[in-house]
Amino acid sequence: MTKYLKLLRVEQWVKNLFVFAPLFFSGNITNFDLLLKSIFAFAVFSLAASSIYILNDYSDIESDRKHPEKRNRPLASGVISKTTAIGVFVVLVILCIALIISGQQFFHLNYLKFATIIALYFLMNIAYTFKLKHIAIIDVTIIASGFVLRVLAGGYATGIYISQWAILLTFVLALVLAIGKRRGELINAQISGKTRKALDGYNVQFADIALSISCTLAIVCYLMFTLSPEVQQRFHSRVFYTVFFVVFAFLRYLQQTLVYNKTESPTKIIYKDRYIQITLVLWIAAFLLQIYFK
Repeated sequence: MTKYLKLLRVEQWVKNLFVFAPLFFSGNITNFDLLLKSIFAFAVFSLAASSIYILNDYSDIESDRKHPEKRNRPLASGVISKTTAIGVFVVLVILCIALIISGQQFFHLNYLKFATIIALYFLMNIAYTFKLKHIAIIDVTIIASGFVLRVLAGGYATGIYISQWAILLTFVLALVLAIGKRRGELINAQISGKTRKALDGYNVQFADIALSISCTLAIVCYLMFTLSPEVQQRFHSRVFYTVFFVVFAFLRYLQQTLVYNKTESPTKIIYKDRYIQITLVLWIAAFLLQIYFK
């Protein structure tokens, strides 16, 4: 069972929590009907994402066998055969389609828009897997766009309006994560002397500049989000003060990356760094107080 969970990369489903963002920030997390719709959207997106992970591992099986960490993946290590992996992929796609169709009947979703988002995510990542992940800048743009699609899926599933600043904020935040991951791969490549085609078009200096620009854009977008009319109307001026948590978190992340030269992916840094963890808890607590405990 464990090998199949690794094949599906269940630990990566945490990214799909972005589908809950519209529900959380709208103050409707206690609305049981909307919560069910968000859970449904999370389940569909998780199945779609896992099918893409299988396809990606299948196409990268030879290169993964040469990687110090990725060689332990089920396909690269041979724990799961190619035939079995393709079978699981087909089952996931069928389940995903079946859930989308049933969602129209049981949850009364905005069926066409929600289905379009899932289809777009699937097709975009197939193109990424077989071609676009080898093209610098386009690769990280597609990764960031995937997070935007997650938020849009949550919005269409619940019928909650998503502001333009929220969409742009999601994009640049995901861009920070994607570029940070590329930078870590570049540092590891310098240490091991091994590189791969996906890193063509990048170097550490470019990654540092792009990362700094993306962090700056994320802070500006968050600031504009807090000052947007719909947010000000709901929370008044109080939400503006959460900007301080966001600025500190990004500065700490840049310090870990550029000063201490951490080579882990951004998500691993978040899991390990106590300062960022405490800041995130305080930021979430501040929003919870403003949304649910006025």
